[in-house]
Amino acid sequence: MNGMDELYATDFIYHSGSGVELRGLNNFKDYWGSIFDAFPDIHFNLDDIIGEGDKTMIRFTITGTHLGASMGVPPTNKKVTNWAIEIQRNARGKLVETWLRWDTLGLMQQLGVIPTRKK
Repeated sequence: MNGMDELYATDFIYHSGSGVELRGLNNFKDYWGSIFDAFPDIHFNLDDIIGEGDKTMIRFTITGTHLGASMGVPPTNKKVTNWAIEIQRNARGKLVETWLRWDTLGLMQQLGVIPTRKK
């Protein structure tokens, strides 16, 4: 997790789309470490970045292969693509709070946990 100490405040707060709320940079690092363990080839593509005042909005697409347990789902070896929108609040030259929303339903459908709707 190189570089995170320079970007994030130690008292960073993370509001996740999955309902997880984390307080403290170390907890945030642990959380993302588990995501990287589950999707070791994860790739982020920045689609949009918009900033105003102390907030930045980022829309991005994530791709990766589900090779480790994540969110209670055992490895499926399936390649997934998912979108997310994140709002970041900045203060004192660092990120201090983030709200993330991602397509949880689409991810669970791609992993085969939830059936897709037939057309």
